[in-house]
Amino acid sequence: MINIVLADDEHLVRGAIAALLGLEEDLEVVAEVGRGDQVVDAVREYGAQVAVLDIEMPGATGLEVAAQLRTAFPGCGVVVLTSFGRPGYLRRALAAGARGFLAKDAPVEQLAGAIRKVHEGGRYIDTELAAAAMAGGESPLTDRETEVLRAASDGASVSRIAARLHLSDGTVRNYLSNAIGKTQGENRMAAIRTAQDMGWL
Repeated sequence: MINIVLADDEHLVRGAIAALLGLEEDLEVVAEVGRGDQVVDAVREYGAQVAVLDIEMPGATGLEVAAQLRTAFPGCGVVVLTSFGRPGYLRRALAAGARGFLAKDAPVEQLAGAIRKVHEGGRYIDTELAAAAMAGGESPLTDRETEVLRAASDGASVSRIAARLHLSDGTVRNYLSNAIGKTQGENRMAAIRTAQDMGWL
């Protein structure tokens, strides 16, 4: 039996996925959580062998949780589900340690197969998402530009971003200017939208 922790902040979606996986003879959802920051504790408590994670969750994103699990429980396989076909997400998920990556609306047979393959130590990548990621290319943003753009996404002022990231106002302006140029945006909000659409943030 493969024990699974399922993390998704949409209660109905999470319940439906759990019910469908429960029909598989060799799979058991031992815990359902609605926040990313609850996953590591659930994996520890229930001895889960696979974690199925939504990308967008409160507390911590699925990508952040994948990285946490790689450190805390390297034997726990991670399958990431996405409802956004953003090219950068696949690269970031693999970099974080996920071994499975597929669309949230994939047939349950596909998800079950991905869980089994990841549990066996293999990889399962949705072919359409993989093709989109290859077509989209890698992020042109540096780590610092990404960090500054992410900090700006809530509308924070340059001074507030600078204080949050322990940088000078001028340095923050430079990073924002670079990011705007690389994303070909008219301003920082356009740059943020482009980076989010591509899955770079």
